[in-house]
Amino acid sequence: MAIDCLVLGAGQEVGKSCMVVSINGKRIMFDCGMHMGYTDSRRYPDFSLISKTGDFDNALTCVIVTHFHLDHIGALPYFTEVCGYKGPIYMTYPTKALAPLMLEDYRKNMDRRGEDEQFTSDHIAECMKKVIPVNLKQTVQVDKDLQIRAYYAGHVIGAAMFYAKVGDAAMVYTGDYNMTPDRHLGAAQIDRLQLDLLITESTYATTIRDSRYGREREFLKAVHNCVAAGGKVLIPTFALGRAQELCILLEDYWERMNLKVPIYFSAGLTIQANMYYKMLINWTSQKIKETYATHNAFDFKNVRNFDRSLINAPGPCVLFATPGMIVGGFSLEVFMQWAPSENNLVTLPGYCVAGTIGHKLMSGKPTKIDLDKDTQINVRCQIHQLSFSPHTDAKGIMDLVKFLSPKHAILVHGEKPKMATLKERIQSELGIQCYCPANNETVTIPSTHYVKADASGTFIRSCLNPNFKFSTCSSTDKSYLDSNKSKAVSRLSVSDDRATEGILVVEKGKKAKVIHQDEFLHMLGEKKHEIQFAYCFPMHMARTEDLSSTSHMLCSFDKCTLISRLSMILSDELSEGNILDLGEELQVESFRVSVCSSDNCPHRLSSSLQNGSESVFFCCHWSVADEKLAWKIISIMKNSTL
Repeated sequence: MAIDCLVLGAGQEVGKSCMVVSINGKRIMFDCGMHMGYTDSRRYPDFSLISKTGDFDNALTCVIVTHFHLDHIGALPYFTEVCGYKGPIYMTYPTKALAPLMLEDYRKNMDRRGEDEQFTSDHIAECMKKVIPVNLKQTVQVDKDLQIRAYYAGHVIGAAMFYAKVGDAAMVYTGDYNMTPDRHLGAAQIDRLQLDLLITESTYATTIRDSRYGREREFLKAVHNCVAAGGKVLIPTFALGRAQELCILLEDYWERMNLKVPIYFSAGLTIQANMYYKMLINWTSQKIKETYATHNAFDFKNVRNFDRSLINAPGPCVLFATPGMIVGGFSLEVFMQWAPSENNLVTLPGYCVAGTIGHKLMSGKPTKIDLDKDTQINVRCQIHQLSFSPHTDAKGIMDLVKFLSPKHAILVHGEKPKMATLKERIQSELGIQCYCPANNETVTIPSTHYVKADASGTFIRSCLNPNFKFSTCSSTDKSYLDSNKSKAVSRLSVSDDRATEGILVVEKGKKAKVIHQDEFLHMLGEKKHEIQFAYCFPMHMARTEDLSSTSHMLCSFDKCTLISRLSMILSDELSEGNILDLGEELQVESFRVSVCSSDNCPHRLSSSLQNGSESVFFCCHWSVADEKLAWKIISIMKNSTL
């Protein structure tokens, strides 16, 4: 069995996350996002790759959405209401509550920009009716074979990683996550799972972020310096997530510094979002939950609504304007007015997708930005880029992959060169096969498949038979301790590992069965055939008298004496196997060795005949199962002297 992963978005890029995974006959779409950097057909995933006929209900088992950011949910109303998907959609309760706010805000921005309307308010409402909300760690049986489970992901309120299992094959799709807590959210949490596949975001594949407190100080210093000089601060951000994080930070700083400079939200959307945050307090960080009884962190005393008439009003202020990345809407309108003044500050708190104005500002301070062929923006304001992104960094990604230790990993939602670097790290440091597919590519990986089988009575009895293993180990004889002396003594160690080898037989129309190898031969009507190896070679002897031939040597030392001496050598050098002295023969497992008195032994190599008279030949025989042990014994003999 195999798991097929079709990448419809976020393949070697950040934007329009969408992955269709086929696992043991079930087909799941993870996320259904849009690309914030495009306004043409590249905005949405190519849904025709799922079904050429447009029959998405039969092509998909379900859709799972990890969180409410537009690059993960922005195409969902279009997919359900325009493309016609009517199947089940799963997301957490907070995501279901907050997603309509994000989608409606984006739809209004499309209207303001004069773009063709991709979906309506009614489409959003109808889409949300198809959603089945889930709790964290709630195992949901989608059908008799597929089960899913959500885990806390941090990132934004309601974000979840999703575990999916069909039969014996299991996987996790992370969506976006954060492995470190911030002021209003905790760190991602997930059980240790047995996984065939982990699909993880890699936004900051090569970045190791410094401490949160250092970043906060830098942000507050930049804002304070600007407003103290009479300037205006524009913080382009989406209404949910970073807006709440930064408002908590600024609210605390304003109270401590007794600042009277106004802090504004660009619209009632974020005010409405804060109301939801108060209702969803159980999804926030431990600190906020602990202090909720005496203080709600989302009650902002210094934050008020912003009116358009205040854009060119004199005096300093701080403004949170949507949408983030300055992709259009009110944040772009304010940027056009404030960018020409060097007293003003634009601070970009997180990742900006390629193609957005935010990305152009982060890539280097431009003096002019062409909005379209007729509009050019003069940029003289200060630009401040801060890493307040809710995504995990490279260390967090490596920590999660190491913790879950999947058999395979797929990287999505990242930049191609950085993903390639992280892929090499995962493969070299963790030994996990890793992939970085591009959009519209399919990755196929093997999945686990367990077979339930009966066991024959003969096989079970063979497992119960004693399987003694003898080995020697050194210890100190305590009788010597009183005289301040000690003596190393070889002691025999005995183990009994009850194990055996069987053969799995799967006959048509019958249940699989494990049988003993002798039963299998009987079933086939065959006799047992064993391969035996043989080797004859000389072993050095200590010089005694001038003996002219092997026969003279064997006269001086009878075979039993030579075997006894050999037994002593092997007992000192060999730590495995039970050495049996059978008089004229030694046996260790299937390996047997005896003195060879034939001058024309067929197992003797021609090169061995040139050895001098201070040698005696030994003939060895063993089965294929003990080949490694046999050559180890032969090596000891060749390097020893009788």
